[in-house]
Amino acid sequence: MTLKRIIISRTDSIGDVVLTLPMAGILKENDPDCKILFLGTTYTMPIVKLSKYVDEFINWDILQNETNPEEALKKLKADVIIHVYPNKDIASLAFKAKIPIRIGTFGRLFHVLTCNKKVRFSRRKSNLHEAQLNLKLLQPLKINTTFSLSELEHYYGFKKFKLLSGKLNSLIKKDKTNIILHPKSKGSAKEWGLNNFKKLIEILPKHEFQIFISGTKEEEALIGDSLPFYQSNVTSLIGELTLDEFISFIALTDGLVAASTGPLHISAALGKRAIGLFSPKKPIHPERWSPIGLNAVSTVFNEDCEKCKKGADCNCISKISPKKIADLLVRHQY
Repeated sequence: MTLKRIIISRTDSIGDVVLTLPMAGILKENDPDCKILFLGTTYTMPIVKLSKYVDEFINWDILQNETNPEEALKKLKADVIIHVYPNKDIASLAFKAKIPIRIGTFGRLFHVLTCNKKVRFSRRKSNLHEAQLNLKLLQPLKINTTFSLSELEHYYGFKKFKLLSGKLNSLIKKDKTNIILHPKSKGSAKEWGLNNFKKLIEILPKHEFQIFISGTKEEEALIGDSLPFYQSNVTSLIGELTLDEFISFIALTDGLVAASTGPLHISAALGKRAIGLFSPKKPIHPERWSPIGLNAVSTVFNEDCEKCKKGADCNCISKISPKKIADLLVRHQY
């Protein structure tokens, strides 16, 4: 069977989607004539549409509300669907639409019942990175699935970004290092703490660094006035940008500091200085979730933390020194 139309299904958060995009590039490298369709959500659509390796975006928010979603999926004439993120409804729909090859994992009962190609592996117990684990789902297609992280950074395929307004462009200071600090995580990751971000801002030389604070509108109240917005080199972007605009703004800056969040992975994929703040506790440790990019780095307070090794609740991430992060930013200037 000639596999010409392949659906990659991943309907969760931004960071997860970013780490799935290299799969599209690898599929295109294997067969440049194949068409890659990405099944995602309205929220992640802007980042998916940046990849030159994705030919078509399928919006799950729209598809699931169609009068006849089964027929709508059939009309896509897909040869393969790869369930990167397990979704029972999508798995059932793909089964009913009779997509010829349906790839999932043995770890989900609904995949056992709906997929005709299944791969056996455990994300939680593996020492591989999330992006490397995603590629295991290509095994039934007889495609090489073994890539180093340094190899994967070449498969994002990001192309043109949305043009920013003159006002947003003017915020970038060409005579300074422009850095975004993203202090919150919408509860998706262990956080470094607002006080640490405050100390980092105070340490960085004001005449060398222009600092932007990012976050969602909902996080504005959580951040409040805990950061030194009064400093002349600090600008709040909290709740001000669409995802399209935020991606384009990141592309203009020199780097970003955050916990394990979508913006961190976007920054890394764009080749920026992406500094990830992590807990060494599995499965949220950097070996699984580190940003992938030429200038990306991850740091923990103590990789041998005993509480984290035992799986106990631990906030050792808050002990990462602001000076250590400042040093990483300053050294990267030269």
